Amino acid sequence: MNLRFIHVWRRNLLVWRKLAIPSMLGNLADPLLYMLGLGYGLGSMLPQMQGVSYVAFLAGGVVCSSTMFTASFEAMYSAFSRMHVQRTWDAIINAPLTLDDVVMGEWVWAASKSVLSGCAVLLVAAAMGLIGSPLALLIVPVIMLTGLVFAALGLIVTALSPSYDFFMYYFTLAITPMMLLCGVFYPLEQLPAFAQIAAQALPLTHAVALSRPLMLGVVPAHAWLHVLVLALYASVSFSVAQHYLRRRILT
Repeated sequence: MNLRFIHVWRRNLLVWRKLAIPSMLGNLADPLLYMLGLGYGLGSMLPQMQGVSYVAFLAGGVVCSSTMFTASFEAMYSAFSRMHVQRTWDAIINAPLTLDDVVMGEWVWAASKSVLSGCAVLLVAAAMGLIGSPLALLIVPVIMLTGLVFAALGLIVTALSPSYDFFMYYFTLAITPMMLLCGVFYPLEQLPAFAQIAAQALPLTHAVALSRPLMLGVVPAHAWLHVLVLALYASVSFSVAQHYLRRRILT
């Protein structure tokens, strides 16, 4: 296996370290507001959800949504800056590295950064007493797999985007619907039948289906199927991203 992409990953890590604290605070602020505002505010007016308090129910979904946002943002705005604005990719591929090495490094880096974001939410949930089982540790590999999925999807958008403005279409037409349809804020059973069917085709649904039971100390039902769907999303999306980035940069 070619490990040259690690140099690209390490380069991004060294740059990020200079702004690590404000970056982590930014990634943590949004999910924390959801947990406190909706979890305790709205949750105080709601009965238990699937046998637990609403804030405990919400925590399993917010871990995944935070991972999705961080991976998407890094693979789009940050990667686009390095590719199109700063021309960092051009400089790297003039060294003994290929474009595939760069794309792989960006993919793994975006997923790695999303793991930090997801784990920060896990730590907050633990501090709030919302984790009561060692099974919650298995959420970490779920976060990494989820990060790989949305990093790959983000790189596809980056490959097709002429400017930063184009990213808003993806957030509006893809990210926001997934937030609302994939069980982050309420059970899928609350949706109409056609929406439930549509939600099953979305990757965030399968990430939440794995993380929420683990957060509550329960082994997820059909875990292998959810993992398989996420793995297929990650591998196919990354192959598509490679194709379009090769076409954009090398032709």
